[in-house]
Amino acid sequence: MAVISLASALLTGCSTAPPVEPGPTTPAAESWSAQHLPGKRTTEYTPATRAGQRCTQAKANRSASLWRRILRLEPAAWHQLQFSWWVDTLSPEATVADTDRDDAAARLVLAFDGDASRLSARNQMLFELAHTLTGEPPPYATLMYVWDASAPIGTIITNGRSDRIRKIVVESGSTRLRHWRHYERDAQADFLAAFGEAPGALIGMAFMTDADNTQTQVEACYGPAMVR
Repeated sequence: MAVISLASALLTGCSTAPPVEPGPTTPAAESWSAQHLPGKRTTEYTPATRAGQRCTQAKANRSASLWRRILRLEPAAWHQLQFSWWVDTLSPEATVADTDRDDAAARLVLAFDGDASRLSARNQMLFELAHTLTGEPPPYATLMYVWDASAPIGTIITNGRSDRIRKIVVESGSTRLRHWRHYERDAQADFLAAFGEAPGALIGMAFMTDADNTQTQVEACYGPAMVR
């Protein structure tokens, strides 16, 4: 249902997040924690090593949950985003372009603050329901970077259940499986391209490996995510 889908985004941030000092920030392992989604099996997140690099391993077995950090960084305090991941397996039928098959072996999720009064009536209703369900106010907007099984790199996809969730495909297909992939993105420019407006404060980030819609098993490993 739509509210459950929204929960995957809203759990990445909340309006009561503590401020973070401007400058480079690499979230420490202890500042991250598992976040379950109502009605979903839990993806397992554990410390691991891949090709000599420490990482957070994610094993999804027909499951969906997040490994997240709450923070607050105003737009003037950061611009660039760096992250890396290693994907062991993909579900070939999964794609974030199809609501019914919306799974991804690897996602980096960013949550942003904003003026909730600008939301459409439909989104305000969904956000109120999601708040009731989870006990947290949803972020104004959520941007996801994803490794998709088939959607072309560079594709920007609007979530089928809420246009406040948008996804950018940064890796596609299986040719680069079992290799570290490193990315540096101008996340504020990406937000502008996806939403058509400048972002507000960054209030959360999360890793998410999910296989609940396709009822499959996938595995990935995440390196540190850093903004500066």
